[in-house]
Amino acid sequence: MNENLPPCPKCSCEYTYEMNALVVCPECGHEWVPAEEDAQAATGSGERVVKDSVGNVLSDGDTVTVAKALKVKGSPSGIKAGTKVRNIRLIDGVDGHDIDCRIDGFGAMQLKSSVVKKA
Repeated sequence: MNENLPPCPKCSCEYTYEMNALVVCPECGHEWVPAEEDAQAATGSGERVVKDSVGNVLSDGDTVTVAKALKVKGSPSGIKAGTKVRNIRLIDGVDGHDIDCRIDGFGAMQLKSSVVKKA
């Protein structure tokens, strides 16, 4: 048995034990996978990572290009593919819209990261 088991993250009990791939707390009954906890701590304790349509990590202030044509309610033309968007801000938006930006000719908008790629 492994003598260096972590304490329970819920109740801090030090008498945890292994059961197959899980670590179990006998006091509160909480079960968890220790590898997931280590991976979460390594990425900055659950910090959200936003990626573009091809998998590049986005950050505030980046410049992106629109990967596919987008329809805009109230506009006859919409946004064409290849339109550059400068100085984006990452937000926790509604319906997957996680980029807040200003597009020339359209004004302030929110975009999904799945329809842009990093420039």
